[in-house]
Amino acid sequence: MTLRIALIGECMVELSRQGDALVQGMGGDTLNTAVYLSRMLPDADIAYLTGLGLDPFSEELLARWNAEGINTQYVHRSATKLPGLYSISTDPNGERHFHYWRNDSAAKFWLNETDTEALKASLAGFYLVYLSGISLAILPREARQTLFSLLSVIKPHCRVVFDNNFRPALWDSFEEAQAAYREVLALTDIAMLTFDDEQALWGDETVEASLLRTQSLGVSEVVYKHGAKPCEVFTHQKRTEVSAEKVVQVVDTTAAGDSFSAGYLAKRLTGGGVEAAAQAGHKLAGQVIQHHGAIIPLSAMPTI
Repeated sequence: MTLRIALIGECMVELSRQGDALVQGMGGDTLNTAVYLSRMLPDADIAYLTGLGLDPFSEELLARWNAEGINTQYVHRSATKLPGLYSISTDPNGERHFHYWRNDSAAKFWLNETDTEALKASLAGFYLVYLSGISLAILPREARQTLFSLLSVIKPHCRVVFDNNFRPALWDSFEEAQAAYREVLALTDIAMLTFDDEQALWGDETVEASLLRTQSLGVSEVVYKHGAKPCEVFTHQKRTEVSAEKVVQVVDTTAAGDSFSAGYLAKRLTGGGVEAAAQAGHKLAGQVIQHHGAIIPLSAMPTI
């Protein structure tokens, strides 16, 4: 049977500076993961759930997603909203700096205009559903609760993967974000956690503190991403640490975590163990950070 994966979130028009020019691309955490999953799992059905408008930018985004083999039949098209926009620049160390125009984007309101019963039936046919902290943060509270209800209904039929990607500017308060994270983690099978984000949201001083809370909510597989440092994977009280190969020249760290998640899941979904999966995540992320922008050329994809 065809492996079916649904990813939920937002993709925006990306403007990145290359020399004196601004180059148009696309980016969004879960969309980045969807693209890399589609490239690594060409026989799978990789669907993206979001909102777009009826404008030329939206048409171009859809065309690019289709060209990447992503199933776009669940993309909601708004007659009144446009896609979000962001600009990205990098400092000499490869660290990224963003500016966003997304407060009235189609992705923020897609669930408000979607037939949730039909969506529930569609999602129940997927093996895995993937979303992130940004997927939650951009939604109005009522829509966020609708999403939680959908996930709780389909949970017996599919696995849920959550990437924490905490962005404080997208939340009204830490308390609101913490409540939402607790709710989604209680529905999560695999948590992909950037530890810096755990510290920012919860004030955790150690991985152990974060792990105790996460496992107490029922998460059975917890992956901690530590940037260039070794990642840690916890399953059934077993800890596995996996180092990445050193990258000599970091060009742009955009989508490093998103691509790691894609590499990790692609390997896990094809029968690999957690160590092999972490190695795959590191390998893909290590290649991505040697290129500008969120999506690297197809020709630069590593063999995993």
